[in-house]
Amino acid sequence: MRFKDQVVIVTGAGSGIGQATAVRFGQEGARVVCMDIKAADQTAKTITDAGGQAAAHTVDVSKWADWQKVVDDAVSQWGKVDALVAVAGVVSRTVDTVVDQTEEEWDRVQDINLKGIWLGMKAVLPHMLSAGRGKIVNVSSLAAIVGLGGLAAYTASKGGVSALTRQAAMEYAPNNIQINAIEPGIIDTPIQKGITPEMRQLHIDATPLGRLGDPVEIAHTALFLSSAEADFITGQMFVVDGGWSAH
Repeated sequence: MRFKDQVVIVTGAGSGIGQATAVRFGQEGARVVCMDIKAADQTAKTITDAGGQAAAHTVDVSKWADWQKVVDDAVSQWGKVDALVAVAGVVSRTVDTVVDQTEEEWDRVQDINLKGIWLGMKAVLPHMLSAGRGKIVNVSSLAAIVGLGGLAAYTASKGGVSALTRQAAMEYAPNNIQINAIEPGIIDTPIQKGITPEMRQLHIDATPLGRLGDPVEIAHTALFLSSAEADFITGQMFVVDGGWSAH
């Protein structure tokens, strides 16, 4: 088990990529702290039912007080934080173009997608600095590197995630803390349930591998970047998109 007794915090753990990531860490022996606005307890139960160790927290990742409580509880229960995988993110509920987006919805997307990443790193880094080691994996998006129509607020937030990841990686590399990002393409998560069959097919057609990604495929990348095998990798953006950006 690659992560036996390591303490790993996973945001967005209630569904999709976050859920798959939390479960895989549990299977690899980690003590998993599952965070989400809902259903984190269900993911934690999946891990513990399989014989693993997990804790669940219902949180808003854009709230500093929520982050403080989660990290304090993790350190109180298990004594440390070895890794953070920050998956939680949203797409806009309104028309997401530069002209049509509302200020309120713009702020909501930035608060969850970008501020949540900053607060997560702010919360765990002091403990990693004290330990002299740590791993952080932030989930960005293909939208950070290519233009995608109707995703203005989302694209801006994910571009910020990638830029902040690079900056933080350089700042804390001397402290033996590796910080990287994953930029997934179109992954078959609950977000996809809200699109039309025609749009889903367009996404498949735009992916050279001819299918959507599976959440566990992003989880595998997150586990690699959190492992000892990735000790010499930091400040990198890992595009996992079935070839979309190459095409």
